[in-house]
Amino acid sequence: MKRREFLGKAGAAMAATAVAPVAGRAASDLELLTPGVLTSATEGTYPPFSMRKPSGELDGLEMRIMGEICNRLELDYQPVIVKWDSMLVGLQADHFDIVGNAMGITAERQKAVTFCDGWIETGARVVVHRDSGYASADELRGKDIGAIAASTFIPIVEQLGGNLKAYKADVDGMQDLVNGNIEAIILESIAANYAITKSKLPLRSLPGLIDPAQLGWAVKKGKPNLVRAINATRAEMVAEGKVAELFDDILGYDPSPSDPVRSML
Repeated sequence: MKRREFLGKAGAAMAATAVAPVAGRAASDLELLTPGVLTSATEGTYPPFSMRKPSGELDGLEMRIMGEICNRLELDYQPVIVKWDSMLVGLQADHFDIVGNAMGITAERQKAVTFCDGWIETGARVVVHRDSGYASADELRGKDIGAIAASTFIPIVEQLGGNLKAYKADVDGMQDLVNGNIEAIILESIAANYAITKSKLPLRSLPGLIDPAQLGWAVKKGKPNLVRAINATRAEMVAEGKVAELFDDILGYDPSPSDPVRSML
């Protein structure tokens, strides 16, 4: 994905005016479970979004941008490790303030939660074994294809005419692909490219994105102040080039959408 231009003059002006009232907002106004603390659900095992440094400390795109947002809002950032399929349930049960884990913004999910503005633009990618002869996703009809359970990639397997095999984590599906137990797996493009490069697994991505989409952070409905504060702060960071700086050594570019999907408040 090429480096993008973010926020034209009008967008930058909007960000500047939107951020102004946020800086002086008291932590008690942000509808947090604990004033001054932002608890954020994450898998912690989804590189390059969330992962562990050799020291054991959490790192990744999600940690870096969320941490900087909290710094600017003068909040204590506390990631909470949660399994993927429990995140929305835990959010509704007030186990944490926000789902910081990268999550596709879908119409169905928007009925249950409020999404902050889209912060990542990406899409689905078909990954196959490096030694396979597949050149196009169209060749996978009738083949066993993996996807993460409860993800937005399940319908893509059906769209390709494949036989679905669901996994709890990307790494499980990728290992099954290496072992020859499936013919392909559907992965988020950024995570797929990062994993293949870093792991040196004998895998490759087929050309082209499927269903380009934006990822967002989910917040329980009824917390407009929190959503607006996060949106304004993130927009400020994009306009300043801070997001590109934070992500440079992981991605080498800023994947922020030029036209983010806006929160439905």
